[in-house]
Formats: sequence, C-alpha cells, structure tokens
Amino acid sequence: MSKSIDPRERARSHDDAPAADFYTQALKASEQFRNDYKGRLNVVKASQMPLERSPQGLIKHIINERMNTKECCLEMYQQFLPPGKASGKHRHLSEEIFYVIEGSGYDLHWDVRFDCNHEMEFSWEEEPKRFDWQQGDFVYIPPYCMHKHFNADPNNEARIVVINSRIVKAMGFDWYEQIEEAEGY
Repeated sequence: MSKSIDPRERARSHDDAPAADFYTQALKASEQFRNDYKGRLNVVKASQMPLERSPQGLIKHIINERMNTKECCLEMYQQFLPPGKASGKHRHLSEEIFYVIEGSGYDLHWDVRFDCNHEMEFSWEEEPKRFDWQQGDFVYIPPYCMHKHFNADPNNEARIVVINSRIVKAMGFDWYEQIEEAEGY
C-alpha cells in the first residue's frame, strides 16, 4: 500500500501525478527472487533436460528460463539434425553461437539490413552466405541474421549445442521469428 504524499512535496513537484509504490514493490520482488533463487538448481541432470519436437526440429533443453536453474541469462539446447536434413529457418535479435558435438554440415546466413529513419525497418539479403562446419567447430551467428542449419551427411545424425542470450528479451526485444519449420514438424 502506498503512503500519501506530503502536500509540500506535491507543490514542489508541480505535478498532479498519482502516487505509486513501484520502488517498494521492486524491493519486495527482489527479496522474493533472492529467496527463490536459493532453491534453484546449480546442476541440471540429463534426466531433467526435456526433449521438444519444435519448429526448429528435435531439441533437448539444457538451460531454459522455464527450468528451475540459477542461470538467468542464457538459453541453451542440444539440437539433433537427422541425416541429410535441416533445422527450421529463423531469426532473433540476440546473437547465437553453437558448438558442433558430432557430425558435419553447413549453415546458411541471410544478413540483416537495418534502417531507422522514422521507424525501424529490416530487410535481409536475397542470397545467403554459406558456412561449413564439422565436429569440434564453433559457429557465430550475428543478431537478427536469418539462419538455418544443415546436416550434410546423408547417413549420420549431427548434434550441435546452441546458446542464445535471453537478456535482449528482458530489454524489450523479444523478437523471435520462425520463417520455415523443420521438415517433419
């Protein structure tokens, strides 16, 4: 409950704004978060990592904001790319990195073009850039770059560990778009 404002304070502010208790609420929420945080997981066991058949394909969540972990900045999942198949095509405002655990393939990246005259305007290159990868490689994908992962091996599965920052979401840029779904979704 908010306390009333002293009339002298209101007169000094030259403002007829309503009273609020946002700061007090933020203090309480922070205290609650710190108490809840103590009970969150430091170690996530493989059996606690859920599988999801998603528009991106089959993924196993390692860290996700819906999981009860102490990690609050990253999203991380293992992606399974079937022999000769590809992920969905998507874009998001955060950077993405991935590490190739197994297999070989390539990525297609459509770089973003950006203009901010009166409002933000985005467009993407017509022709993608190709980046080949294999086991042990690290791949960087710039912010809002449209991209898709391909398994080049027609006989064996490829596995990658994908990492995104969820910080840009908290900043108001929860821009994640699925352009094409993975085959078989």
